[in-house]
Amino acid sequence: MQKIIMYSTSWCSDCVNAKRFLKEKNIQYEEIDIDKNESAAEQVINWSGGRRVIPTFHIIEGDNSNSVVMHNPPLNELAEVLKVSY
Repeated sequence: MQKIIMYSTSWCSDCVNAKRFLKEKNIQYEEIDIDKNESAAEQVINWSGGRRVIPTFHIIEGDNSNSVVMHNPPLNELAEVLKVSY
């Protein structure tokens, strides 16, 4: 079972495209707006090595022992990790 957390903002066009893709594929996800959640913004900055990159995806497999963080991935790469067709 996968849990997908998408870190985004309301003004980000890449975020809009990623959300559209996830909706088209019927993929459930949790969205966190980093403009409204400072600790989430700090987490994104830590993961990215000092940059505020959105959308950032935290994809957790099963019991949280295996997770992937992706920073503004091309949709075909996101599809590959999520194991859906692009």
